[in-house]
Amino acid sequence: MKKYYLLTPGPTPIPEAAREIMAEPIIHHRTREFQDILREVIEGLKYVFQTKNEILLFASSGTGAMEASVANLLSPGDKALVIRGGKFGERWGEITQAYGIETIFIDLTWGEAVEPRRIAESLKSNPDIKAVFITHCETSTGVVSDVKAIAEAVNSTEAVLVVDAISSLASIPLRADEWQVDVVVSGSQKGLMTPPGLAFVSVSPKAWEMIEKSTLPKYYFSFKEARKAQGKDSTPWTPAVTLVLALKESLQMIKDEGLEKVFLRQRRLSEATRMAAKALGLKLLAPKAAAISVTAIKLPEGIDGNVLVKNLKRRHGISIAGGQAQLKGKIIRIAHMGYIKQFELLEAISALEKELAELGHKVESGVGRKAAEEALLSNGGKR
Repeated sequence: MKKYYLLTPGPTPIPEAAREIMAEPIIHHRTREFQDILREVIEGLKYVFQTKNEILLFASSGTGAMEASVANLLSPGDKALVIRGGKFGERWGEITQAYGIETIFIDLTWGEAVEPRRIAESLKSNPDIKAVFITHCETSTGVVSDVKAIAEAVNSTEAVLVVDAISSLASIPLRADEWQVDVVVSGSQKGLMTPPGLAFVSVSPKAWEMIEKSTLPKYYFSFKEARKAQGKDSTPWTPAVTLVLALKESLQMIKDEGLEKVFLRQRRLSEATRMAAKALGLKLLAPKAAAISVTAIKLPEGIDGNVLVKNLKRRHGISIAGGQAQLKGKIIRIAHMGYIKQFELLEAISALEKELAELGHKVESGVGRKAAEEALLSNGGKR
């Protein structure tokens, strides 16, 4: 039987404890038993979000939380600022435009991070902007944004800052309260080590003031309804019970390890991945703003990334991600977030070496894995 390794930037591997609890008989959600679990999960999420603000939970993918943020914050005639530097920044704009919001864009070359001063300049030129939508980790490019500096630029204005942390929560430091981030959205299937299907939103007092005035249509994703129900340790609609149970287990693992140690472990894996890429004669797509949750690696001319990804899965049982849109076939993306371990990463690098050589890229056998192992050891890891 072939062993499978999942190193895609979502979904990510699920710990045994979370898998096992999902196999147990389901419980009814309108019971004290589930209410106690939900309350514990919300408190665990506050620890990961690093916030004392309210956190709302929905049964959806992370995109549901993105759409909910637009629908609950804004009203017809409002103006929003969206940063576009990849597929998920583009998604913010697609959502705001779907709701008829006048949208101003800051467009970036894919592989670059936004300079906070550009956001400050846009807000100064357009003081009627109500919300700024950014992506913390742009999964399609492996770029991380400086949320702290961006928050400083936004907080002196009337606008609220909304951060897509779907690919960064529990992987990259994001201090919602300390940095005064108004709204943070995320999902279950990445750093939180749970199957897809849960979305979360943390909401600041400043954002609640805007929510109270919002007149865009909303029903299932109503923040007011979610807030009212969660005040009673419940949900307005039927929750994804088994996923909440799994999330409880994954959150406990994060708390037991400690959030700062989680960040450090994933930083070690990301540095090992980058050292391996360098040893293999490959370059990063975003060397100046590379995220620690996923690494985007440019491929040499003549190497088809689509073929490479398929060969890794078919021959070695290793799943990584290819490029999207204009980067399709030109890059690969290797995740090191959540429940991905050193051994799995090293196996993936060894297989990557073999497949690159098979496709005509000249590489010395074992050089990539050796570089990764040395990086892990120098950063306190073990073989």
